[in-house]
Amino acid sequence: MKESRIKVIVYGLGPIGISTAKILAQRKGIEILGAVEIAEDKVGKDLSDLIGISKEKGIPVSKNLGEAKKYGTADVVVHTTASFLEKVFPQLEEVISGGMNCVSSTEELFFPIRGAPEMTRKIDELAKKHGVTVVGTGVNPGFVMDTLPLFLTGVCERVDEVHIQRRVDASKRRLPLQQKVGATLDAEEFYKRVEAGTFGHIGLRESLQYLAVNLGFELDGIEEKVDPVISEKDISTEYFLVRKGQVAGIKHIARGFVNGKSVLSLDLRMYVGAEKSFDRITIGGNPSLEIEIKKGTPGDIATASILANSVTLAMHADPGLINTKCPLWPHYEKL
Repeated sequence: MKESRIKVIVYGLGPIGISTAKILAQRKGIEILGAVEIAEDKVGKDLSDLIGISKEKGIPVSKNLGEAKKYGTADVVVHTTASFLEKVFPQLEEVISGGMNCVSSTEELFFPIRGAPEMTRKIDELAKKHGVTVVGTGVNPGFVMDTLPLFLTGVCERVDEVHIQRRVDASKRRLPLQQKVGATLDAEEFYKRVEAGTFGHIGLRESLQYLAVNLGFELDGIEEKVDPVISEKDISTEYFLVRKGQVAGIKHIARGFVNGKSVLSLDLRMYVGAEKSFDRITIGGNPSLEIEIKKGTPGDIATASILANSVTLAMHADPGLINTKCPLWPHYEKL
């Protein structure tokens, strides 16, 4: 008996959404039913024209989910629209209420229980009510600075501390990411945006809290600091020129403390012109480990891949809100 294909709607057609759609379109077990995007220059176009795969001809880009559902109800919606949970909540609510599983790259959704407990509860309860799974995933958060380090501790009898460094040359990344790290801003504008609470690497605190909870660290304090990396020379990217003295990117560090000692640290430096990209994980315990991914994890293709690879997880996991490891609720209800 021939197994039916998983029906997917791609919700969000920025660079990550388009890359994810392209991966999904090449998989035999996936059928893309529709696509959703608010950008006027993409609405009404054929998905095949955006992803460069002719066999997806006949899938128009819709301006909202309701319109996309006219072409069929999906098994899974792959959602890549925004970083903040409050902003995407109505979108997730519509997906879930429509009886569709969801895989989302929203950074705050990876581990929202500490930052947004009530919204976490609402999403989880709604998902269980409709019998669907919501997966919050990505590369960072979702893999490099949380899931991968936690996996590596599986060979440790005891874990005393975990320290992670990630260095990324943003000049090789997509335009939205270069903008997100503040490239071409002046330092004053950079700090204004940090003060507004919508700037920095969204999800770093969630990664820290995810590690703390799963490693059993009862943190008595969290410290976060976001500073600009100032360019020491003119640097051209595919999209713009970063001049000497302008912001090239961010240095975002989060630390978790137990009895005044930093037992967790996540040190992310993502900027245009970084000389060396790498991901380094240092685990202190028994045994102690140090692992380095030379040249770093390629964030754009890796993000699209982990989203595409999570479609089957969303199909087969128990209903509720989960990340790549375990249910977020009610497993963490005590938090």
